Amino acid sequence: MRIGAVDIGTNSTRLLIADVAPDGRIVELDRRSQVTRLGDRVDLSGRLDDAAVGRVFATLDAYRDALDAAEVPADARLAVLTSAVRDAANGADFATQVRDRYGLDAQTIAGEREAQLTFLGATHDRDPDDATPLLVYDIGGGSTELVVGHAGDVDFHVTTQAGVVRQTERHIRHDPPRPHELQSLAAEIRRILDALVPQEVRSRAQAAIGVAGTATSLAAIDQELEPYDPARVHGYVAELGTAELQLARLAQLPLTARQQIRGLHPDRAPVIVAGLVILIEVLRAFGFRRTEVSEHDILHGVLLERARARP
Repeated sequence: MRIGAVDIGTNSTRLLIADVAPDGRIVELDRRSQVTRLGDRVDLSGRLDDAAVGRVFATLDAYRDALDAAEVPADARLAVLTSAVRDAANGADFATQVRDRYGLDAQTIAGEREAQLTFLGATHDRDPDDATPLLVYDIGGGSTELVVGHAGDVDFHVTTQAGVVRQTERHIRHDPPRPHELQSLAAEIRRILDALVPQEVRSRAQAAIGVAGTATSLAAIDQELEPYDPARVHGYVAELGTAELQLARLAQLPLTARQQIRGLHPDRAPVIVAGLVILIEVLRAFGFRRTEVSEHDILHGVLLERARARP
C-alpha cells in the first residue's frame, strides 16, 4: 500500500512517500527534508512564532503537491508533530490548521509514542533473531529520544529536553561559540542523562544506532559527501573519536565557514555544534566508542504502523 508521512519537527519538516509491502518491506518513492525551524524561540516564549509557522506551511504546500503527484490515498496521508508543538501554548491550534489546510491525519504525539515509532523505524529491517540490546537515539530540535530494546521490543525509553535548537538557544551566544558555552552545554546534557537514564539501562545496551540530522550529518561530513548520498550514510559506522574531532573542528569556525563544510547542509550549520555535543555525551554516557548511523527513523515507523493497522 502507498502511504505518505510528514514529520513536523522542531528544526525540520520531512516527507516520506513509500509503498509498504505486506511483509513490511518499504520501497521509497519520494523523500524530502526542509529546515523550517518551527521551534525557534519556543524554549523562551512558549509559543510557535508566526514566521516559523509560515515556513512550515510553505513547505507543506510543496509536500501536498508531491502527495498528489504520487496519488497517495486521502486516508493514507499522515503527519506527526513532536517536541516544539508539544511544548507550545498554541501547538493545538497549529495542529488543527495542518489537518484542515492539508488534509493530513496530523497527530501531536507524546514522547513515549515518538520513541516507539523511532525504534520501530530504525530496527524493522534488522535480523529478527538478533537479540542484541540496542540503543536507538534520535537527536531532534527540541528533544532527544533514547530507546533501548531488543528483537523489536522496547525495554526502556525516555524523552529528554535536549535538542539542537533548544540547547543552541540556551547556551551559544557567540559565533564561533566560546569554550565556556560548549562546556556549559555539555554539562547540562550530562545532568539530563544522569537524571533520566539509570546505570542499569546504560550497561544493558550493547550497540548504538543514531537517526536524524545530527547523526546523518556526521556520517556525511566524515565521508565528505557532496551531494548527500543516503546509501552511503545508512549503515555507516562513526567512531566517537571522529565525532570529537569534528566537534573541535566545527566549533572553532564561524557560521559562514561551517556552511561551506563538505557533507554538511548549510541549513544545519547553525545547530550542528550543539548536535555533536549531544551525540558525544550520549555515547559517553552509555560507554560506546562508535555508533551506527541509520536513514530509517520515525517516518519509517509511522509507515509501518499505518500499514499494520490497515485491513
